[in-house]
Parts: sequence; C-alpha cells; structure tokens
Amino acid sequence: MTKHQKRLSVPKSWPVERKTEKFTVKADAGPHGEAGVPLVIILRDVLGYVDSKKEARYALNQGTVLINGKAVSDEQRPVGMFDIVAFTERGEFYRVFPDEGGRLSLTPIDEDAADSKLGKIEGKQQVRGGATQLALHDGQTLQLDDASEYSAKDSLVVSNEGTDIVAHFPYEEGALVTAIAGSHAGEIGEIESIDVTPGSGSNTVVVTQDDGGFETIEEYVVVIDENFVGGDD
Repeated sequence: MTKHQKRLSVPKSWPVERKTEKFTVKADAGPHGEAGVPLVIILRDVLGYVDSKKEARYALNQGTVLINGKAVSDEQRPVGMFDIVAFTERGEFYRVFPDEGGRLSLTPIDEDAADSKLGKIEGKQQVRGGATQLALHDGQTLQLDDASEYSAKDSLVVSNEGTDIVAHFPYEEGALVTAIAGSHAGEIGEIESIDVTPGSGSNTVVVTQDDGGFETIEEYVVVIDENFVGGDD
C-alpha cells in the first residue's frame, strides 16, 4: 500500500499547500479517520521543526513529543481536531483547532491545559453489563455506569488517562460553539436557536456573534468552554 497522498486530494482541513508538490505523506490508520493529519506534517510544514521524515523519526525517538499525554514514535500518526500536542523539551503545548479557512491549526495553551482534551459525543448506547458507552468524535469511547446527564452533541473534557470527565458542556441554546467545517469554520458564537428539520435532513443552528452571526448545520458545530480558545482552559 502506498504511503503517499496526492496533495490535491487531501481533506480541506489539512494544513498543506496543494500546488507546490504532487504528493505528501499519507496518515496511518488511527484516530479521526481520513481527516487525521500525519504528525510529520505538523512537525515539518506547520512548525518547521524538521525537514524530512527521517528527522521526524529521530525527533520522535527522543520521547519528548506527546499527543494527548502519550509519547508518539510514529511520524505518520494521525493528529486531528482538539488533540493536544506537547513538546515537553521545548515547554510548548498546543491544541489543534480550526482556523477561519477550515484548516487545522495549532493554538498555544498553558501546560495545565494540556492534561485533558475536548471531545464531542457522537454516539450513546447501552452495552453488555448495563453500562452506557459514549463515542467521541475521534473514536475514543467511555463507559459509564450512569450517563443520564450526557447526550449526543454535548461536549466533554476528558483527562489524558481517559478515565475522568473534567467538564461537561451541553448542546443547547445559549451554548458557546465553534464551527469546525463549512463556510464558517473557525468562527465562534452562541447558539441562538436549534431548528429541527423534518425527515432525514440535518437540523440547522443559528449562531449569534458580537458583529452578526451565521447559520449552519448542527454537525458542523461543537460546544466549547468560554476559556477554550488560547490561554487557560
């Protein structure tokens, strides 16, 4: 199987130039599905810390590059929305976040905020033994004895150990959200209304901002905390 990906066909969220060269690196299987960006692209094309895959492998072998609190050795490991990327030797910590063009970008955060990450609940179901399983946007699952307060489209902040829910942000009118796709990707505002579409069509969300607002489908919005973007969590 080829390890290369044509630049013109990569997802719009990938932070790569599409016309400078024909190919780029293909992500390995892992979190975030096809939207996951290979870590080497973050190291080389976004941060400029390495010039090649070989240099990326060497850097990762030092054990000082972490994703969601775990050291990473695979330069093609997918990185995606809301992941926490830490460079412990440099003392640098970033959250992966969409910019206003929809591309994934790195938002600097404090070290204290790097202990947990945000996840959007995309599924909720009963499993054997009576527990409830929550499926997050990046493929992570949580099993809880009592998940009655959590619903699909809510957001959770989960510790890097994956066992503790640090915060819960319900999907509801008045919630602060960011758009992660569509023409308003990267924009932030509060939900004014959630309009249910009859049949199988997507529900729409009206989002207000200080200088206006926008309308989008609910699949494109994620609830966040008021201190989520930059600085402290």
